[in-house]
Amino acid sequence: MIDLRPLPKVELHLHLEGAAPPEFIRSLAARKKVDLSKIFDERGNYAYSDFPDFLRVYEAACTVLTNPQDFHDLTLAVLEQSASHNVLYSEAFLSPDFCGGGDLIAWRDYLAAMEAAAATAEAQVGITLRGCITCIRHFGPVQARQIARCAQETAGAFITGFGIAGDETQFHPREFAYAFDAAREAGLGLTAHAGEWGGPDSVRDALEHLRVSRIGHGVRAIEDDALVAHLAESGTVLEVCPGSNSALGLYPQIIAHPIDKLRRKGVLVTVSTDDPPFFHTDMTREYQGLANAFNWQDEDFAQINNTALNAAFCDAQTRTALCKKLEAK
Repeated sequence: MIDLRPLPKVELHLHLEGAAPPEFIRSLAARKKVDLSKIFDERGNYAYSDFPDFLRVYEAACTVLTNPQDFHDLTLAVLEQSASHNVLYSEAFLSPDFCGGGDLIAWRDYLAAMEAAAATAEAQVGITLRGCITCIRHFGPVQARQIARCAQETAGAFITGFGIAGDETQFHPREFAYAFDAAREAGLGLTAHAGEWGGPDSVRDALEHLRVSRIGHGVRAIEDDALVAHLAESGTVLEVCPGSNSALGLYPQIIAHPIDKLRRKGVLVTVSTDDPPFFHTDMTREYQGLANAFNWQDEDFAQINNTALNAAFCDAQTRTALCKKLEAK
C-alpha cells in the first residue's frame, strides 16, 4: 500500500473544538475537576450513538474549554496533528459561542490566543491556518446575529470566512440571511453546512437564501440530478468529509459514498476530516480510503488540492505562496 501521508494536503472543513484529541479534553477535565466520564468509552474515545448524541458529546467536551489559554493550547495541538499528515493549509470553524458565549470583548481575547498559536505552528511546522467564524444553527437566528457581529468586528487577515453548522433540522436558512448579509458586507467568504441530514432541498435553500460559494458536506445533492447539474455549472464547491459521513451512518462505507460520482459529474469537491477524533480519521486516512475505494491516484489528489486552494478563504498572496508549496512537493 502506498503511503499517502507525505502527499501535500489542503483542508477546508475542520471544526476546531471537534478536532480536540480526547486525551486533551480528559486532561483539561481532570485539571478542572469536571466529570466528563460519560462522553468517553472504555478505550478513552468519544462515545455517541447518533448525530444528535454526537452534538451533545461535542458540546459537553467544549465545557472544559473555558479561557483563551485553553484555546491557544487546543489550536496548537490540532495544527501539530494536521501538519503531521502534511496538511499545508487548514481552515478551521471557530465558534464564538464556545469562546465567552459570543461576547465580542471576550471573543477578541480568545481570538488573539488562537491567532498566536497559529503563528507559532506556522513558524514551527509550516502549516497555515485561517479562521471561519461559525454560528450554531440550533442556537437560533438571534444568537447568529451576535456571532455575525463578532465576525464583522474581527474580519481580517486571519478571520476570512463565515459559516453555519449544527443541527440542519432546526430553523430555515432564510432565518439566518441577516447574519450572512452582515458577514458578506465585511468581505468574508461564505459557507454553510447543508445536504448532510437535510437532503437536497437544504442545499438549494442555503444557495438561495445565504448565497454561499461553498457548501459543507452537500453530498445528498447526488439524489437530485438537476441540483447536481446546477452545482457543476455554478462552480459551487463542496467541502466533503467521507469519513465523517460514514462514521455517522449517512453511508454504510466509503465505497457507497457519492464523492466520486459527484466529481465525475463535474461538481467541484474537496476532502476534509470534519471532527477527526470523533470519527477515527485524519487526512491520510481520508486519502487512503478514497484511493482504495475509487482508485484515486496522485493526480486526482493534486486536482482536489487545487480545487480546495482556489476555493480557500485566503488572500491572493497566501494562495500564491501555498500554490508554490504544492508545486514543489
